[in-house]
Amino acid sequence: MTKVFQATHVGKVRSNNEDALIVIEPETFVVADGMGGASAGEVASQMLIETVKHFLTKNPLPWNEKLLSQAILLANDKILNKARLNPEFRGMGTTATILSLNGGKAYFAHVGDSRLYLLRNNYFAQITQDHSYVESLVKRGEISHEEARMHPMKNVLTQAVGAIPELDIDAANFSVQSGDIFLLCTDGLTNMVEDELIAKILLGASNPADVLIDAALSAGGKDNVSVIVAGVD
Repeated sequence: MTKVFQATHVGKVRSNNEDALIVIEPETFVVADGMGGASAGEVASQMLIETVKHFLTKNPLPWNEKLLSQAILLANDKILNKARLNPEFRGMGTTATILSLNGGKAYFAHVGDSRLYLLRNNYFAQITQDHSYVESLVKRGEISHEEARMHPMKNVLTQAVGAIPELDIDAANFSVQSGDIFLLCTDGLTNMVEDELIAKILLGASNPADVLIDAALSAGGKDNVSVIVAGVD
């Protein structure tokens, strides 16, 4: 059994929430951070989660990383097509981070800079890698992780659903252990709150999703922020 908490907030600066999140039974979780100006970001992120839910629920379990990737690719085609037919939506896109737990395995697929983390035995690890210009600089050793947090181009993505025809999706699976805590979140959390505090909240809060949102808001709340926390018994 998995105990799940979820929350989203517009933040303190923006007027609309372009994030979207959904919990799909059984034990499948999606976060999306839309972009594109006006209401286009909201359209893209909502299309992503609706397409993923519709696609997955028509397929037999387990929803492995291949199926999760296919769901993202389908959403990519739909968002691109909507933008072609509607000029007001041109340039929209969204991140996509999906986790599905089944039979002692965790399956995930990921595009963009929303993130999947795992807290296991007090060790907090980022499972996904950001598809961003700044992350490419970190990989090449040109800047440090600390410098990346403050880089003026940290929000420039190299991959986004609905932004390019050919996506390079990160997808994999690994074994789940009792006591594992998973966090899916948009960058409205990770740009505001340090990993050390995130891990502390996951370990100690009775409702970690709400406390994580509060921490992001207390740090400035410069962006929409969305979190899903899933704890494995």
